[in-house]
Amino acid sequence: MSDSRSLIERFYDGIWNRRDYAVADEILVTDFRFRGSLGSETVGIPAFLAYVDSVHIALEGYRCIIEELVAADDRVSARMVFSGRHRAPLLGVPATGRQVSWAGAAFFTIADARIASLWVLGDIEGLKRQLEAIGAAPF
Repeated sequence: MSDSRSLIERFYDGIWNRRDYAVADEILVTDFRFRGSLGSETVGIPAFLAYVDSVHIALEGYRCIIEELVAADDRVSARMVFSGRHRAPLLGVPATGRQVSWAGAAFFTIADARIASLWVLGDIEGLKRQLEAIGAAPF
């Protein structure tokens, strides 16, 4: 299972945290299926990378931190923390400049030593509360 774990670590470190999109071609299947915690669904690497870009535009310094990773056969699950500084509209809220973070859980399917799909659940209500917080410093 260390290979599956390594795939997921590369996914978050390479694609999400460093935005090294060459990693996507190395570790994702061509028709990679993604359902993100912010509600978007994509099929294919280009559509997924466009989503990654949109999150980074909305959240400066966006990071995905793996807190726990469990791998079994062709499935991997991760407990995550997502964070960034709100600098563009997100969830209907104009930029606030606030540093936000929220918890999430990610469920991966592995096929032929590549990531075939990912479904992410996140504490979106907690994120919305942070974005709409009264009295926080403006952008």
